[in-house]
This record gives sequence, C-alpha cells and structure tokens, in this order.
Amino acid sequence: MFRSILGAMSLALIPSFLLAADPVKPIPKSRPVDLVICLDTSGSMNGLIDSAKRKLWMVVNDLAKTEPTPDLRVGLYFYGSPEYGKDSGYVTKKLDLTTDLDEVYKKLFEAKISGGEEYVARVSQAALKELKWSDDAKAVKIIFVCGNEPVDQDREVSLESVATLAKKQKVFINTIYCGASQAPEAKGWEKFALDAGGSYANIDMNRAATEVAIATPFDKELSELGGKLNQTYLAYGGKENLERRQNQALQDQNAQSLGKAAELDRAASKATGLYKNAHWDLIDRIETDKTFDWKKLKEEELPEELKKAKPEDRETILKKMIEERTSLRKQILELNKKREQFIEEEKKKKPLPPQEKALDDALRGILKQQYQEKESK
Repeated sequence: MFRSILGAMSLALIPSFLLAADPVKPIPKSRPVDLVICLDTSGSMNGLIDSAKRKLWMVVNDLAKTEPTPDLRVGLYFYGSPEYGKDSGYVTKKLDLTTDLDEVYKKLFEAKISGGEEYVARVSQAALKELKWSDDAKAVKIIFVCGNEPVDQDREVSLESVATLAKKQKVFINTIYCGASQAPEAKGWEKFALDAGGSYANIDMNRAATEVAIATPFDKELSELGGKLNQTYLAYGGKENLERRQNQALQDQNAQSLGKAAELDRAASKATGLYKNAHWDLIDRIETDKTFDWKKLKEEELPEELKKAKPEDRETILKKMIEERTSLRKQILELNKKREQFIEEEKKKKPLPPQEKALDDALRGILKQQYQEKESK
C-alpha cells in the first residue's frame, strides 16, 4: 500500500525510515505551528537578542519532541528602533512565516540595538495583519512579544483593539517582560497577555550569557556527527540555492561563536523533522515530495557532487547519501538525548539560586502549554 502511494519514485531512493513505516497504521497528520517572535531592539536590549541567538535551537529541539512532529513556521519582527521609521510605529518585519530556520537565525544575527519608542500594540497588530497565518482549524498560532518598557506607550493603536483582533483570529499573544516581577511595568504586560488570550512571563534577559555551560561526555562525538551531517546536503537548482547552502554553513559558524552549547543544540536541531530545506537541498526534496523526480533535473541544476560523477553512478551516490543522512540523524538524536539527561542530572546536583526565568524557559513552557491546549480541543 505504501509503495503504491509513492508511485513512480524509485524505491532505491526512499530512505529506510520511510520503508519501515507500518502500511496499516495511518501516519498522524502534523499540526501546523505558526510562531512569531517580536523582539525589542531598543538601546537596553542586548541581553534579549543574545538570549534569542543562544537559545533558539534549544526551543526548536523541545518542540521537535512533540508527536507527530509539528509543521513549524517562524516569523520575526523587530521593534523600538528609530531606523524602522515613525510611520511604522518603529516596527519592521524581518521575516515572513517560513520553514527556513537558517534564515531566521541569520536575521537574529543581523539585529542592531539602538534607542527608540517601544510600541507593543503596533508590533502585535502588524504581525496579526501582515502575515498569512495558517487557515488550518487545528493550527497553533502564537505571537511572543518581548520587551522591558511600559507596554502602553503607543498612542495610536490601543492594546484593547489588538487583543480583540487576536482573539478573533485565534492567535495567542504572549508577553515576555524582561525585568523583575515586582517592577511597575510588569502588571501592564501581564494584563495585555491575559486580555489577548495568551500567557505572561517575566525573565532575566541576561541569564543565558551568564550561565555556565555544562560539558558532557557526549559533546565531542555529537560535534563530529554534526559535521558529518553537513556533508550530506546537496544544493540543487541555481545560484540562489548555492547561497542557501553557504548560509547554512554561516549559521553553523554563528552558533559556534556563542559557545559549545549553542553549537550542539543547533546540531541536534538539524537532525529533527523541524529542520527543513526541501527548497534547496536535493535529499530533503526527495524525502518530502513524492511527485519529484530528480532525474528530470537539467545538468546545470544538479548538485556539484552529482555533476562530477558519471551519469550511471549518480543514483548509487544519492542512495548512499540518503542512507548516511538517515543514520546520522538517528545517531545525533540518540546522543543528544543522553546529553540532555546528563545536563539535567548535573543541574540537580548544583541547583541555581532563585531568579527570574531565562528566555528559553518562558518560550518553551508557554509553547508546550498552548500546543497541548489546542490539541485537547
């Protein structure tokens, strides 16, 4: 039954994990998750941007544990900088909803901090109105707005109108106040979230940078496997896709620049079903598009690795790389599970003193809660 569904695709090119699927049990449909992150880039927010860069992949890994793996798209807004212009309310859309997590990471590293007005209502309204949200009734649609100034600075767009719009569109607006829970501004951030049907958290935005990374016995091997996984990506098509392959390598370097934890979290993310590159990577395209026939690609559209090979050898090379990637993904996920367990045990031995949550704690907790809430309906 399963083979008939796949039609004319060469079975030699189907990854082993797909062939192993039970043909009797229906494969659960992935639930769409549209996640939009709105970050304050005004003068005092270096810690927030740094936390987002350090912890994005940990958040992705947490979400990837959900069964079935969600169909994740991420959008990104910055607000609070004069360079975005008064007419927009000092708001800029950096990225439409996309499955390209490398592009999200790239935009985070492009963030520039400068002073300005922080209009929470305006950036929330922009995300609600400008983006093409999923129209799937089961979709989980979430906005996180993060900042540290009074939430009600906007005199043109009211928080009440935005909260009403969010409920109408069935989008959760969650607020992350980057400061102490006792601060006078905190109550306003909490009220906006509750009015919009979302959740509120306050965080220590600088905690990610000050945390001491816990080394584990699995780090070296995990890093090596991540490097091997990179070698299985095959950019097909034109120049634009070669640039996407180069961007993947650049974002590896960006993660490495933040330390071993960010590097390994990203390596693990790339082994999950949330890391999707079918728009430029030949193997991902073959695995996800049952109608795609790579043999119909023009010679100039082939990956360099296949161009260099004899035509009669290309199918064998591709089959081998598909098998290698499947094996590496499995090894990486198993090893990262051991790494995470080791880190949790070490944290229990040396508990941190009471303090505000870090950004990833807030994001992960709220994401899990709202995903489960949607699932139960």
